[in-house]
Amino acid sequence: MHSQQKEPRDVVPSKKKQIYSIRPELREYLLKFDREVKLPVQYSDLMRFNLKTPLRDKEGRDTLWYTVYYDESEMKELYPNLTYIYALMNTDGDTAVMEHLSVARIDYCTFANTKPFRVRIINRLNDNYDHFYVKIADASRVYGLELEHILSPNRISYLTDGNTLIEEHIPGLPGDEFISRRLGTSKFNQIRICKEFVKFNERCFVRLLGDMRSYNFVVDITPDIEGNQYRFRAIDFDQQSYEGRLKMYLPHYFKENLALVQLGMQHMDETTMRQYQEEERSLIANRFRTGHYRIEELFSVMDIDQIAPDEKVKQLGKELSSYHKNPAFKSCETMGQIVFECLSQVVGKRQG
Repeated sequence: MHSQQKEPRDVVPSKKKQIYSIRPELREYLLKFDREVKLPVQYSDLMRFNLKTPLRDKEGRDTLWYTVYYDESEMKELYPNLTYIYALMNTDGDTAVMEHLSVARIDYCTFANTKPFRVRIINRLNDNYDHFYVKIADASRVYGLELEHILSPNRISYLTDGNTLIEEHIPGLPGDEFISRRLGTSKFNQIRICKEFVKFNERCFVRLLGDMRSYNFVVDITPDIEGNQYRFRAIDFDQQSYEGRLKMYLPHYFKENLALVQLGMQHMDETTMRQYQEEERSLIANRFRTGHYRIEELFSVMDIDQIAPDEKVKQLGKELSSYHKNPAFKSCETMGQIVFECLSQVVGKRQG
């Protein structure tokens, strides 16, 4: 999508990312903005399961998740507390809504960095269900969630308590499923899909959210008067400004997203693509200015936080300096400083 290269290559993260603990300054920020609360369940509590079975999808394929089971004594304490957390996330802790809610299932994934638990909450009155996730708190992920909340068109609900992170479920069709099943639609819809992928690509690049392969985002589809509206939404924030290679922050470079790139080449020329990029950059700049007090507080912590190895910081600074023709990136000492410099590139141009 950026003019460096039209076709994706096989871009892969270097290796499993390490988890960075939340420093005291970040904890203060989270407290100030009502993200840090006292939770009745910690991540370690969910690790006390005594049995797990592989979870398969409707076609019988392995999902890389396990359904976990607990002793009855564990369940009696754990399940009501998980229901309370759901109420805390969705109704500001109004316990009156808890009477008809219960835990239907708990799944566990060993594949992801933060080894999440997915809790399914069911409404017994109508059998409707929702999910939320319990994960190991990782500073990179928290910064990613905050930047998504402030700078993207999407609001994000999450809570932290010590070493525990609670995240809402982000609804949408998984990107890999969307690519395999939904691209064969009308030309009108295809053009809208291409436009939204360009805008998503731009959002990731400007705030340096990496590794947006098709299974790390979902597509929210809304029927409209004519055709559908589409929105690409990141669901994995582990790779917030962690990798040293610039291409890791451009979703169109991943082979998993090749079909979207090919669709874009079919329906868009360079001028149209640049128009959509500029539209998204203007929206990001507006959100930056609207939330500048919160952003300043966030970066006062992120600028001093070491959330990537020094060699990756140096490599990314060098590559971005060359890409933007701006030597300021080379003098950045942390990923936070690099992200702020990227955002300044966008905001500064629209203030001049």
